Amino acid sequence: MNELLEKINHPPVKYGKTGVLVVNLGTPDSTSWWDVRRYLKEFLSDKRVIETNPFLWWVILNFIILNVRPHKSARAYKKIWMEGTNESPLRFYTKSQAEKLVAKFGQQKNIIVDYAMRYGNPSIKSKLDNLQKQGCEKLIILPLYPQYAAATTATVCDEVYRNLMKMRWQPSLQIIPHYESEPLYIEALSNSISEHLKKISWVPDVILSSFHGIPKKYFDKGDPYQCYCHKTNRLLKEKFGNKIPIEISFQSRFGPAEWLQPYTDKTLERLAKEGKTNILMICPGFSADCVETLEEIEMEGQATFKESGGKNFSMVPCLNDSEDHINLLEYLIKKHLV
Repeated sequence: MNELLEKINHPPVKYGKTGVLVVNLGTPDSTSWWDVRRYLKEFLSDKRVIETNPFLWWVILNFIILNVRPHKSARAYKKIWMEGTNESPLRFYTKSQAEKLVAKFGQQKNIIVDYAMRYGNPSIKSKLDNLQKQGCEKLIILPLYPQYAAATTATVCDEVYRNLMKMRWQPSLQIIPHYESEPLYIEALSNSISEHLKKISWVPDVILSSFHGIPKKYFDKGDPYQCYCHKTNRLLKEKFGNKIPIEISFQSRFGPAEWLQPYTDKTLERLAKEGKTNILMICPGFSADCVETLEEIEMEGQATFKESGGKNFSMVPCLNDSEDHINLLEYLIKKHLV
């Protein structure tokens, strides 16, 4: 093709490649008040995340929340910030996942793997532009949310579509929408529990499986997220067996509205008061450790549990850049390489 272009004095064109973009939620660039505020503004301005009267929410967000919440969020990020690489765990592990996938597909010169964040940096726009410049005529988007929700997977799709609308030469597009019941995913979760049990000297009374919550009204409107979470938890219990009971809960509620229940903090209080004083936590819906797992659960959740009478508390790391997880992501991508 380039030989033909040379004959008509056309500049060289890169083409024929497939771009794979793995996308996670996002993170501030630092723990500074301004960086956290900038990140929160982008995140909380998303109409998929906050479904309410847009004018009223604009006033609440800009005049109240963005003057108060950055202080609290910055303190939380400082607790878990990776000083060695000066980044959040979410960015560190998402970047590592992409790098390991690059190695997996290294022999296939026509496949380019990269990563982006829905909010913050690196942006979806910057990475889509870069993939197009490298000659990607086909895109595979892998949102790193095993359980589909409008506030997570769908908003990644929205941002991808918005950017494609501005392209004159659009690539073909495939979205990997959810993988809550993929056998490799369930096996990876079960293996992570088994491996963690070898590292603690006590036997859990209960394994608590905590998923990020969403407002109940989103579920009432037809969002399938809750069903996918329960499906994952059921399959995990079947895979892990009856060795230790596994319960489900939902975390990270925000604002006065009712969210999916049971709430994680209330469940931890209940379990301790019921005499179940040894708890193992796992967060299956998070593909990488982040402020919600490391600060909200491992730190704050543990404090709640022990203040309520609990004794032993431990948390299984997210799948992060483990071999099982990379094998799963490779499998999901290969399914769509047609």
